Amino acid sequence: MNPAEIAAAEPNKTAYIMADTGQRVTYQELEETANQGAHLFRSHGLQAGDHIAVLLENHPRFFQICFAAQRAGLYYTAISWRLQQEEVEYIVNNCEAQLFISSVERKAVLEPLHDRMPNVQARYMVDDTIDGYESWEAAIAKMPTHPIADQREGVAMLYSSGTTGYPKGVKRPLPDYPYGESTDPNLLELLYGASQDSIYLSPAPLYHAAPLAFTMNCLRTGVAVVVMEHFEAEFALQCIQDYQITHSQWVPTMFVRMLKLPDEVRLRYDTSSLQCAIHAAAPCPVPIKEQMIEWWGPVIFEYYAGTEGNGFVQLNSEEWLSHKGSVGKALNCELHICDENGEEVPVGESGTIFFAGGGTFEYYKDTDKTNSSRHAQGWSTLGDVGYMDEDGYLYLTDRKHFMIISGGVNIYPQEAENVLITHDKVLDVAVFGVPNEDFGEEVKAVVQLKDTSQAGPMVEVELLDYCRTKLSHIKCPRSIDFRDELPRHPTGKLYKRLLKDEYWEAAK
Repeated sequence: MNPAEIAAAEPNKTAYIMADTGQRVTYQELEETANQGAHLFRSHGLQAGDHIAVLLENHPRFFQICFAAQRAGLYYTAISWRLQQEEVEYIVNNCEAQLFISSVERKAVLEPLHDRMPNVQARYMVDDTIDGYESWEAAIAKMPTHPIADQREGVAMLYSSGTTGYPKGVKRPLPDYPYGESTDPNLLELLYGASQDSIYLSPAPLYHAAPLAFTMNCLRTGVAVVVMEHFEAEFALQCIQDYQITHSQWVPTMFVRMLKLPDEVRLRYDTSSLQCAIHAAAPCPVPIKEQMIEWWGPVIFEYYAGTEGNGFVQLNSEEWLSHKGSVGKALNCELHICDENGEEVPVGESGTIFFAGGGTFEYYKDTDKTNSSRHAQGWSTLGDVGYMDEDGYLYLTDRKHFMIISGGVNIYPQEAENVLITHDKVLDVAVFGVPNEDFGEEVKAVVQLKDTSQAGPMVEVELLDYCRTKLSHIKCPRSIDFRDELPRHPTGKLYKRLLKDEYWEAAK
């Protein structure tokens, strides 16, 4: 199915609502503006396999632009609007975008880039314009509202969040069938029970892989989408209540923020409409997930996958309660856990997680990164470490590059993070290795408190003692520093590299 079919049958059916303003866009409006965008792309000579880039906040035009690219057979790169000049310049030029679309809100970042995007043939801006940019609204208004003659499926080509260096462009093969004629199974329906009567809440930035994929699939299947421009814990609960949300997707940090609201606030809102709350993107501490299931009921679904699309692992609440800490069983792939030599390890033993049979990808224009993600057998990895139990359920240990080696002992900081985040005074935490003359590295924690005025030696000792009651002392931080805020991406990923680099640089 696609929006054209829904628009023909129910033109006034709600496609999406912008939660902050209440702006409602119908399927007919979405279909017509997407068709106009596709005609505009063709007017610039863009053909199937060509590339555009979009730097846009959660904006009412976002889906219209993406669906225009989707039906024109283009690769479209949605860029984080939080990135700065050099980062935006790198991605636009690396993906070789021929057309670039942004908003006037990004003016300060874009003005210095006027002459630094040599591949871009046309620049458009929504809401208003600056020098060098044409009005998107004015341009598409001149275009027909019927479909282009040569519709073909396009695909997003997104970039990793860059937590370990320059972001990587993840390029997957362009589908070889006309727009709207995919025979792929509808996971929203098969796994999560969504229907055309469902209402989906998206509290995350749309430029990220999971929110973009889920919301686009919702709109292709007639599921109304409610888009939060920014995540705010209480407002998210209000949206669930006011819009009678049935389906939603979250990251664990959002769970933490909602759970740490005062009870009189948190329990004020009716969340009984929820049939399915999906989460992924980062490991969820067991106590946090237990509290969420107790609060919302057995409607929590988890999956493990990546932008690379090389495999999908998932489980529901009942499965998780029987396999606490697991991220699920392989759905469309086979999993292999391998040691440093590429040999498969026994059940229960940790190693690098490889996917087989789930899908192909390459890191665009980076053969070394692509090759480093491959096993000799042709399997691919996201760089995560984990193990499988006897029932075939996968458990994540940590990212391989975050492992701490202290005195020859391998320590995965996620364990300490999962403990510390459950302390009543802690709002966010990062654990990583810092230099130690005797042991090579030692474990350091940086904590954001709910009440930052409490930061000091007394709370440091309290948190250290708390951690040591739950973990082996060698896995616990030797010391804790406090920050007003940690550098966390809105998608839930922590920019731990920035913190770690700061400490290693200071130790030189």
